[in-house]
Amino acid sequence: MSLITLVNANAEHIPLADNSVQMIATSPPYFGLRDYGVAGQIGLEQTPAQYVARLVTVFRECRRVLREDGLMFVNLGDSYASHGGGAAGKELTYMGEEAKKRMAAKPPPGFKPKDLLGIPWRVAFALQDDGWYLRSDIIWHKPNPMPEPTKDRPTKAHEYVFLLTKSARYFWDAEAVAEKTDRVASAPRMFGASKQEGTMRKDIGNTFVDSGTRNIRSVWTVATQPYSGAHFATWPEKLVEPMVKAGSRPGDLVLDPFAGSGTTLRVAARLGRRAVGLDLSMKYLRENATQRTASVQMEITA
Repeated sequence: MSLITLVNANAEHIPLADNSVQMIATSPPYFGLRDYGVAGQIGLEQTPAQYVARLVTVFRECRRVLREDGLMFVNLGDSYASHGGGAAGKELTYMGEEAKKRMAAKPPPGFKPKDLLGIPWRVAFALQDDGWYLRSDIIWHKPNPMPEPTKDRPTKAHEYVFLLTKSARYFWDAEAVAEKTDRVASAPRMFGASKQEGTMRKDIGNTFVDSGTRNIRSVWTVATQPYSGAHFATWPEKLVEPMVKAGSRPGDLVLDPFAGSGTTLRVAARLGRRAVGLDLSMKYLRENATQRTASVQMEITA
């Protein structure tokens, strides 16, 4: 397999074998925000419940291809019911015709105008109900958030990244993402450094004590990353890096079922992992993801 493989495919039917992927890192299309002009796209459902149900289907398929000790990071932003599910979280500059209709429509059934829909947590709890282990809610704090034309609430400056796992025990390299600190850890080491395993390395009593570092925190401050391409849903490489470092080893297979501009794949390849990216749009794969991953070995298939 090439270092990066791009596949023109539907994320609801992932063309990979069972238990073949070590980690997944992805940012699905947000609810009611964009019309990417591709049949079968996710994000333009009539209601939040329909959107959540489709993502549950996608991530059930992700769980099938994930190894038993694998994990998944899912980035989700929220939406408001002000204009039929109008969005807050990603840029509002470009919208397709269908998304424009949604912005002009009534709020989804069961919601009042100006309601925050709570999409990220609805998805997270639905995945938990479907069998995933919900391990952490990571706050992506944006020091440079998009301006919002609102004066009656705070400007949205964060999104959620959920850490979900297939099993109770899974691979997690705490050392790879440890944060620097002036404080010295004092927890006892149960085993010598040579016997440490990446799996659950942060467990009490199994911690490989290293002065000057601490366990990674759940608020990640990462500025948004400008991108001149046509894809609207780019997330910063610095946000993806700790995911790949903590959730996989060099040579492992990383999957992004919503590859888009290819950020996840680029980071994975740079860190020595193999990567597979899916996208419904062959145009985006050819014009955007391929441009951003041109410096690494790559193949693209339909």
